Amino acid sequence: MSGARAPGPEAGAAGAEPPGAALSVDVAGLLAQLARSFALLLPVYALGYLGLSFTWVLLALGLLVWCRRSRGLKATRLCRALALLEDEERAVRLGVRACDLPAWVHFPDTERAEWLNKTVKHMWPFICQFIEKLFRETIEPAVRGAHTHLSTFSFTRVDVGQQPLRINGVKVYTENVDKRQIILDLQISFVGNCEIDLEIKRYFCRAGVQSIQIHGTMRVILEPLIGDMPLVGALSIFFLRKPLLEINWTGLTNLLDIPGLNGLSDTIILDIISNYLVLPNRITVPLVSEVQIAQLRFPIPKGVLRIHFIEAQDLQEKDTYLKGLVKGKSDPYGVIRVGNQIFQSKVIKENLSPKWNEVYEALVYEHPGQELEIELFDEDPDKDDFLGSLMIDLIEVEKERLLDEWFTLDEVLRGKLHLKLEWLTLMPDASNLEKVLTDIRADKDQANDGLSSSLLILYLDSARNLPSNPLEFNPDVFKKAAIQKALKSGKKIYSNPNPLVQMSVGHKAQESKIRYKTNEPVWEENFTFFIHNPKRQELEVEVKDEQHQCCLGNLRIPLSQLLACEDMTLNRRFQLSNSGPNSSLKMKLALRVLHLEKQERSPDHQHAAQVKRPSVSKEGRKISVRSRMSASPGTGDSCTAPSTPVIGGCDNKPGVEEGAQRAEASPQGPRDLGRSPSSLQAGSTGSPSRAPAKEPTPSIASDISLPVATQELRQRLRQLENGTTLGQSPLGQIQLTVRHSSQRNKLVVVVHSCRNLIAFSEDGSDPYVRLYLLPDKRRSGRRKTHVSKKTLNPVFDQSFDFSVSLPDVQRRTLDVAVKNSGGFLSKDKGLLGKVLVGLASEELAKGWTQWYDLTEDGTRPHVVT
Repeated sequence: MSGARAPGPEAGAAGAEPPGAALSVDVAGLLAQLARSFALLLPVYALGYLGLSFTWVLLALGLLVWCRRSRGLKATRLCRALALLEDEERAVRLGVRACDLPAWVHFPDTERAEWLNKTVKHMWPFICQFIEKLFRETIEPAVRGAHTHLSTFSFTRVDVGQQPLRINGVKVYTENVDKRQIILDLQISFVGNCEIDLEIKRYFCRAGVQSIQIHGTMRVILEPLIGDMPLVGALSIFFLRKPLLEINWTGLTNLLDIPGLNGLSDTIILDIISNYLVLPNRITVPLVSEVQIAQLRFPIPKGVLRIHFIEAQDLQEKDTYLKGLVKGKSDPYGVIRVGNQIFQSKVIKENLSPKWNEVYEALVYEHPGQELEIELFDEDPDKDDFLGSLMIDLIEVEKERLLDEWFTLDEVLRGKLHLKLEWLTLMPDASNLEKVLTDIRADKDQANDGLSSSLLILYLDSARNLPSNPLEFNPDVFKKAAIQKALKSGKKIYSNPNPLVQMSVGHKAQESKIRYKTNEPVWEENFTFFIHNPKRQELEVEVKDEQHQCCLGNLRIPLSQLLACEDMTLNRRFQLSNSGPNSSLKMKLALRVLHLEKQERSPDHQHAAQVKRPSVSKEGRKISVRSRMSASPGTGDSCTAPSTPVIGGCDNKPGVEEGAQRAEASPQGPRDLGRSPSSLQAGSTGSPSRAPAKEPTPSIASDISLPVATQELRQRLRQLENGTTLGQSPLGQIQLTVRHSSQRNKLVVVVHSCRNLIAFSEDGSDPYVRLYLLPDKRRSGRRKTHVSKKTLNPVFDQSFDFSVSLPDVQRRTLDVAVKNSGGFLSKDKGLLGKVLVGLASEELAKGWTQWYDLTEDGTRPHVVT
């Protein structure tokens, strides 16, 4: 007992706790817990207080579970992809599906590049340093200068991750290529656990990216090959088509992971990538002097593919009734893709042998590796059923020049598709122009519509000496409310402009990127326009200030001027009108006649385009052509041919023997280009969802491929007719006053009333009027009246104005559409009638008031003289 010893004072002091330590409370954590509990209970209390249904709570819980499930699936796919990249052999042995295997497994002509992957892995830390420098020294200042609200924008962390970019396969083209170039296709895959965080201190806003997956086919072109060091003149890099992208967001941008928004956010980012890196856009790195690579900055397409989408036969029945006991028919439509250009045909209701008779034109920049892809679907309210696909090698089409055949559809039990394909060569002289104009019936009243006779390629280089003070040349800007407020407060009301360029030929318009805070912008962008008749059409160019929404200068170039130039090419600086005394715009214009070279063949000559069978079934697709085009705008790429409907069917020649045999299938299909070795496809199988907001692409040579609203209106008109003869104005009339105010420099349109409109339901219609001043169809250029409820003779008496000069407005067309509003989620929305008002009148300054007949499509413009 004596061995026990009482603790000394030191031990007691060491073991004693300071006063109040036992009562210490994590106040911050407690408050955070209370705030979370309050945030969860407040919506429930609010619903009860407002007397709303408990269903809203269930919907919110369902949305929360859906969001967490979506994020969990993303994390699972990321882990599987990382595991595959770390130990590819082990992952394959564990049973990777065929669609997840690397490209070199599927295609004998695609080689492994492990030596390149080892090189990239060794260089990865230095690549990460370059990317961080790019974000902080280039992107961050650009974002700060874009808007005053972003002046405190900064990247707080830029970490690309430890997992390097991987090249799954390399294909080198040795046939059908120029001897002075080397073409490589790299199957790239990046699965990065990166952390990129940003914040805007002014608004206490933080957001970021936690991981990124990107998979695609990147083409690298080394040209021209030269006899001096470094042997290669320049390096061009671009994607053949949009890569596959998946992003995990953090911070405030977690909202973008909500189902529905996640696909939209990824699509917007893909569109940004497309503007820089998807064909025909490219990054060109010069390795020698600018003179030797000037042609690389002005790429001329290899050709134009004219696609006659004629008819199909013996399609499968996908519509069933009584849980499959009764078989119906299908509502087929087609999706056509050439590279990044996507077209959609109209839907033929309940027909297994549909006839579309539509024509589309697509640019072909790189035919080695590019195919014509066609997929047929059955339109359904929920998911569109797959009816078959087809891939045709464009090299074969170029060799044959003209193909008119029946093709058997792949991936389905039965079905055939009739196509007529024409390869149009770009000729640098006008010797064949008259013949081409005769062949496409380029009449005077169709100067802007119909099949194309030529192609205009425009390279927008730069501008000089733009007005630093746009108010000096645009006094009408003083009338804007924001400018008047700034004048009264004594603030600086002008600075260097944010210039952009709008270009239009007829009703086809395109727009350049915005260059911020400069009066000497450099764009270096390419644009293309399909031209119906270059003898009568002209190019209109307008430089605008995006900040003040005013004109910095404009010019008009008749395309007939290019016909007299050498090689039909014009490369110089153009003096701008309505601008500064020394303001100019540098552009290079080239006009090329689209000529179909008919080859002489013996009577026993047989040809068949090479049809490629995809090695991955439709169940293994990450995203189908249909779902890709439903998320994008139509927006927008400069390579896509703007199409306009005209009256007159396409030239339908009877097809060759229906049992035409397909050539031996190529081992490579475009759906496998850029296919990730990861299981990126795990989350989406089956057919794509129907996107009701997407309208069919108007055919350029058929009046039956008009937007859905016009088709429905024509069908409704036939139902109203029902054997009787309708009057002169079956859709009714609209009364408008149109005049141009020289003092205000505005076009003034007064919508008075409508009469004798058609009824959308038994209660009548809920009409309103929508206005556009073509070719501007942006949301900011739209004008709308109020909705008049349950009437067929609405009175509006509303005035609208468009800021445009008199010379400019006389080259434009007023697009007026009367529409039925309907209620929220109502099916009674649609077109009631349309009219195009031509403004090329000398009486425009005085103005006029007139009743106009409404038509289904407004293709017959009304010109008042």
